[in-house]
Amino acid sequence: QVQLVESGGGLVQPGGSLRLSCGVSGSVFSRRVMGWYRQAPGKQREFVARINSSGSTAYIESVKGRFTISRDNAKNMVYLQMNSLKPEDTAAYYCNDYLRPTNWGQGTQVTVSS
Repeated sequence: QVQLVESGGGLVQPGGSLRLSCGVSGSVFSRRVMGWYRQAPGKQREFVARINSSGSTAYIESVKGRFTISRDNAKNMVYLQMNSLKPEDTAAYYCNDYLRPTNWGQGTQVTVSS
């Protein structure tokens, strides 16, 4: 069974940066389309970005030009570089298989506040 472990969150001022990491256990990681999601308090979880096995990426409009998703297939890792952070980016961030979601990990909290 796939296990997902997110890390790298924290408290950052508006305009700051964070890099989130997601470790993925299990086989065939390199074939998975991986996604990052977020859930703000009182809101539903939403898709943020995805990356396929060849490195093609897609983002929601609100993070385009600020966030970059990447992966390291040798390490079974997915990353989300977040720049120019805004208060509205505050949320718990999660990774998962985009096409075949599995059990969610514990997430990592990102708080953007002055």
